Amino acid sequence: MPIEVRRKEKEPVGSLLRRFPRRVQQSGVLINARKSRFYKKKKTKRLIKSSALRREQLRAQRKEMIKMGLLEEGQLIPKEQIKIIKK
Repeated sequence: MPIEVRRKEKEPVGSLLRRFPRRVQQSGVLINARKSRFYKKKKTKRLIKSSALRREQLRAQRKEMIKMGLLEEGQLIPKEQIKIIKK
């Protein structure tokens, strides 16, 4: 996706060059280029499943703690109180 900056009528080249970096930054091209700069290994199926299971367990634990009044809505579980069931 090429980025285009057109010169307005009677616009000096200096202001055109000042607008270009702003347009590049807004387009997100630099962010994508930096992300793809180094190879990133994809997660294995086992890792994806285990992280999904962990999230589900944490959600359930958080819901229980909110019902018992130990946590308020929007509050995170303290690290000392996290219980993860390993199978």
